[in-house]
Amino acid sequence: MTAADNQSWASFVAAFRDPAQTLAGPWAELFGPLRVATVIGQLGQSLDGRIATENGHSHYINGPAGILHLHRLRALVDAVVIGVSTALADDPQLTVRHCDGPQPARVVLDPKGRLGTGAKVFAGDDVPRLRVTAEDTRCASPVGVEVIALPAPDGRIDPHDVIAALATRGLRRVLIEGGAETVSRFLAAGSLDRLHVMVAPMILGSGRPGVVLPAIERCDQALRPPMRTFSLDGDTLFDVDLSAQRLPGRANIST
Repeated sequence: MTAADNQSWASFVAAFRDPAQTLAGPWAELFGPLRVATVIGQLGQSLDGRIATENGHSHYINGPAGILHLHRLRALVDAVVIGVSTALADDPQLTVRHCDGPQPARVVLDPKGRLGTGAKVFAGDDVPRLRVTAEDTRCASPVGVEVIALPAPDGRIDPHDVIAALATRGLRRVLIEGGAETVSRFLAAGSLDRLHVMVAPMILGSGRPGVVLPAIERCDQALRPPMRTFSLDGDTLFDVDLSAQRLPGRANIST
């Protein structure tokens, strides 16, 4: 990204976060709808819907433009959420490094307290770091990491409880970044407003699937949400509008 692009993007981020400003410029069409979205999911996958090979290798399915898009998403939200399996497998930083923008809070869904204190998401800085556990879990967390204990009657925490807990802490626009199981659970629960699926021009043939939802009997029972597509240097972004499936009772960013 050139210096001019950097400056233009930084201006867009500032306008995006100020509801009094009108969005303009090259990113308004793509990112504008996220202004009224509370929860955004994202996945990067192959043409045949795989997010990784069977042994878990996924670097890099998407190209540089797809990775830049992910970092731009991080710059626009208040918090980034991942599941503990992703944290253990990839040890991601969840920071904004490939573009300008504020750093989001980092949140790990870790019902049993499995993630070690040396994980990169827990690295000490000025960004809020949160671990979401089950109510009966006891685990050691680094200094400065807030532990949120929520009900988990079946060993899993309700996505709506996660979103509500983050909202009470001022983290109202949230990116569910991964992994696929976590994104799928938020989608199945009806807690996503939008889903960004970045599709790379490759066929893996086997491997770990992206979205996995409860089985249906007929094709006419499938979700058919409105969507738009954008070409990003070889990758294709599907921007899926799930607002009609979003369950009621969750505050909207615009209210």
